[in-house]
Amino acid sequence: MNINQRRYLYGLVFISGLTTLAIELSAARLLGNVFGTSNLVWASIIGLILIYLSLGYFLGGKIADRHPSLKVMVALVAWAAFITGLVPIVARPILRVAADAFDALSFGVLFGSFSVVLVLFIVPITLLGMVSPFAIRLLIHGTEKTGSIAGQIYAISTLGSFIGTFLPVLFLIPLLGTTRTFLFFSILLLFMAYIGMVQAEGWKSLLRWLWMLVFLVLLAVFWKGGGIKSTKGQIYETESAYNYIQVLEEDGFRHLRLNEGQGIHSTWHPTNLSYNGPWEQFLVGPFFNPPDDFGVYTPERVKRIAIIGLAAGTLARQATAVFGAIPIDGYEIDPEIIRVGRQYFDMNQPNLNAIAQDGRWGLQNSEYTYSLIGVDAYRPPYIPWHMTTREFFLMVHDHLDNDGVLVINIGRAPHDRRLVEDLTATIQSVFPSVYVMDIPDTFNSILYATAQPSEINDLYQNFLALLTREDIHPLLIHAIERTIVYQQPIAQSNTVYTDDLAPVEWITNSLVLRFIFSEQMETIK
Repeated sequence: MNINQRRYLYGLVFISGLTTLAIELSAARLLGNVFGTSNLVWASIIGLILIYLSLGYFLGGKIADRHPSLKVMVALVAWAAFITGLVPIVARPILRVAADAFDALSFGVLFGSFSVVLVLFIVPITLLGMVSPFAIRLLIHGTEKTGSIAGQIYAISTLGSFIGTFLPVLFLIPLLGTTRTFLFFSILLLFMAYIGMVQAEGWKSLLRWLWMLVFLVLLAVFWKGGGIKSTKGQIYETESAYNYIQVLEEDGFRHLRLNEGQGIHSTWHPTNLSYNGPWEQFLVGPFFNPPDDFGVYTPERVKRIAIIGLAAGTLARQATAVFGAIPIDGYEIDPEIIRVGRQYFDMNQPNLNAIAQDGRWGLQNSEYTYSLIGVDAYRPPYIPWHMTTREFFLMVHDHLDNDGVLVINIGRAPHDRRLVEDLTATIQSVFPSVYVMDIPDTFNSILYATAQPSEINDLYQNFLALLTREDIHPLLIHAIERTIVYQQPIAQSNTVYTDDLAPVEWITNSLVLRFIFSEQMETIK
């Protein structure tokens, strides 16, 4: 084997490793648009990809021993490239069926479609798994440098995989979309196969393989696959580096849905501010504080608000209506959601500072203290564990005014309140007073924690005093009424989450599985 062929093999191993991880990350997005991006989905994808790679390693070694030929190797790579490009095309009608099944919560169809889509990856990933053992077999002549060559091959493949981890998520999927991202890597890998064919047999050997390139390029240029979903009332959809984003409109109300779409993350109406959801319940938080010398905690005492999980700005809009144009810092990790909020949800209040950052990092580095910090970033199974720990709540406490309040929207299951109970215990280790209410007709609970000691009678007294004022927004009155009516007793738990140990995934996974197997209708928002 000449020096050019050796260099080519190293390059092919690099591109194959890059493509393998790129396919894995793109597969997560392909499935995440419909099935979500929970760790259950990720575990399924990663686990099966590893099984397919193991099969490829085994078969690649066997075939390489029988046919130690560059010609055979690049033919396998060419087929891997071509089938990779077909995967999202073949998967699309299956995913459309799955999306409809998810809206109807038809779990039999969901499991079937999920399995079928994952099976689609068995051929390209298995073929890509053959590349490294095949390359080692072709590069080895004698046994003196066997370990060195094998180490170089796996190091180069891993370096390619490292780059392949970032390319689709950070650049290609937001720029090209999921389908064309698959096609990009498919064509890239096919070009590498063509280079190998020329080295193995000359230019003429390409003629019988060019149809693959023509077919894939035509797909990339002319593919008009339509929307990823075709949900009734859909007016917009897009993909970002973080989420599949969908905007629906029904009876004048707009709703923001993400990924599999089982939760409504924001709602907007041009004139109506009452949505009977979790957002308006955040407004109640400050009124758990003891009344002042005049017998009432007034809305005017709320000076600044932070929202972790801004989404498309529903809470910010309601808070501005209730408390006036006070400064609001809204943390939303996905900048594309902020853009969609401004375009479709009128999230253009001059007092709102929308910040595209992780909520914990952003709040920790904020120079301000707040009258109210709202955390609306929890929804099973998507609960950022680093925002459930005692250390996080200590940091929140440090960013509250003396009469500041923490408010959290927590998802739960119909007969499983473990998540609410554990978070209550964790917050009680930091805050002197904690209260819980359940939002009717949903599986949402709202948790309130005051920075200063307070009693539930403080809320009652403030409410009675506010009823005597004509300038109080009716949305606030309605929200406080619901809090009083649906107040829940504080359950005892001995679990306190910390940055070192926060097994929130155990609970969220069991919540999801119990819900699926019980087939109960979920209305978490």
